[in-house]
Amino acid sequence: MKKLLIIYSSAIILFASCSKVLDIPNLNGYDPSLVWTDPNVANAYLGNIYSDAFGNWNIGLDGQSEQLTGVPFPADVVTTVNAGNLVAIPGSGNNDWNNNYTRIRLINEGILRTNIGTLPQNVKDALLGQFYFLRAYTYFGLVKTYGGVPYLKVPQDRYADELNIPRNSTKDCFDFINNDLDSAIGLLPQRITSSSGDWGRIDGNFALAFKAKVSLYKASPQFNPGNPWNNSYWSEAYTINKKAYDSLSTQGYTLIEDYAQIALSERNAEVVFSVTNLFPNKVAAWDNGARPGSLSRGPASVGPTWEMVKAFPMKDGKQYDDPSGLYYKSDAEFLQSYWLNRDPRFEKSVVWNAGLYPVAGTMPGYRQYTSIGIANVLDSYGVNPKSSEKSQNNDRYSGFFILKNSNLSLTQAQVQQYDVDYVLMRFAEVMLNYAEAANETGHTSEALDILKAIRQRAGIEAGASGSYGIIATTREQTRQAIMDERNIEFCFEGLRFSDLRRWRMFSVFNAKPKNGVEAIAINAGGAEIPLTQAREMALANQLTETNFKYSLLQTPQSGVDINTLPNKYYFAPIQQNVIAAGSKIEQNKDWGGTFNPTLE
Repeated sequence: MKKLLIIYSSAIILFASCSKVLDIPNLNGYDPSLVWTDPNVANAYLGNIYSDAFGNWNIGLDGQSEQLTGVPFPADVVTTVNAGNLVAIPGSGNNDWNNNYTRIRLINEGILRTNIGTLPQNVKDALLGQFYFLRAYTYFGLVKTYGGVPYLKVPQDRYADELNIPRNSTKDCFDFINNDLDSAIGLLPQRITSSSGDWGRIDGNFALAFKAKVSLYKASPQFNPGNPWNNSYWSEAYTINKKAYDSLSTQGYTLIEDYAQIALSERNAEVVFSVTNLFPNKVAAWDNGARPGSLSRGPASVGPTWEMVKAFPMKDGKQYDDPSGLYYKSDAEFLQSYWLNRDPRFEKSVVWNAGLYPVAGTMPGYRQYTSIGIANVLDSYGVNPKSSEKSQNNDRYSGFFILKNSNLSLTQAQVQQYDVDYVLMRFAEVMLNYAEAANETGHTSEALDILKAIRQRAGIEAGASGSYGIIATTREQTRQAIMDERNIEFCFEGLRFSDLRRWRMFSVFNAKPKNGVEAIAINAGGAEIPLTQAREMALANQLTETNFKYSLLQTPQSGVDINTLPNKYYFAPIQQNVIAAGSKIEQNKDWGGTFNPTLE
């Protein structure tokens, strides 16, 4: 795909002077002979849709959940005027209805022109398979946000055609999505290998795995609030998720050994689909948003919350406050030693005060400090009254930073050169999707086997029973174990809010504060070290985690500090300008309309 990016760029340059094929908004305004008779230019057209559809690394996606700092949902933030505040669809300009339908128009035009064009049949099939997938992918983003929407299958001219079209039912939309995915699977190559020049294109395995994911939403409490766990769609979900898991497993997809390398080791056996980045043409703002300000080009955008830090289990797979655990601690004890004996995924995902942080360009043994009066002012967090400084970061920071997927080989000057491929789906998600469907259909033992495999790769101790700390036996207990495992395994990858929404579990973070941890340096006797002395010790990396005492601070410190998510937020309202322009488009019933966005 990195080679394809070069081809796409070359095609754009080649035709920029005559038609600007990839840029014009009105598809009736170009000469199709420039596109649909040349495979390279047709692929360039398709590549432009790729870049819009899939998005890229976004450090703040999980800021919509309890994982990261921030309050994205103050009271009444979601309105019919701006429905996009509910959740971002990757690459779609938040949730703007028009942006998504612009992409759908481009896709439908591509399908039409490919079918009637003169390209070789094998080229047509490859293009059509990708177009069908992209249409399903875009509609799925709309459906999980709004419920049923108008499912257009022919290109609309935004100036000449009548766009006032009634919404299809949510059930119809799921059927259409599945039909498009089946069409895609029938046309796409089953697998594009990492050594192929086509790596980065959609293949049949990604389409199958995505179809399995769609089935989880169809069966979910979000769409079946009256019968969330016993509806007939769960059987369908089990069948397709097992098929995806078995098929990909047989082909060699697997969990790689090192959790820290899932993204950084590109094109590995766990990657089902990734978006290709290549400096300088295409980069992402991951490290530039994750790193402490003193090692980046500005303050970190967000930080892990104390709630997320606590969620990671201990090395034995049990929570710190589980009396049966080998590493049991009281709340007070845990706060003063939270970094010890944790699930290895914790130290590969989170940066904490006084922890080793080997960023390129720093001295050997560099430790990252967050304590106000000790840390660099761009990194500090806290309200220590003995500090003459006042932290400017308390509304954004938490005393923790994101380590996961950071490319620490980039120096501070290079931090904006982050071009690690964006992993959109990996095999661990295929596994946990399968586990969820299995558990809800009476195959709990299959689900538990998946959970054990995930924890084994994580490095959690197996224990005498070989259960990796999993104590679940019932369907309900296993359901909770799967939910908890997804929270850890996919932390900061942008899945958490969508998971909470499809499970109708906004109660996890609605009306609850988020907290950070302030660190204050102390000596062996517990007395506070004078800040001038502590600062000198920190500059020499002499203070370790045990040289501090820790206390909780609510974050943010000022302004709105509690999320407010009423039940009507499980589906967004359609923007008022769309309703006003199309009298046939009904508003969702919880937002003053009559349309039922669920499957009931």
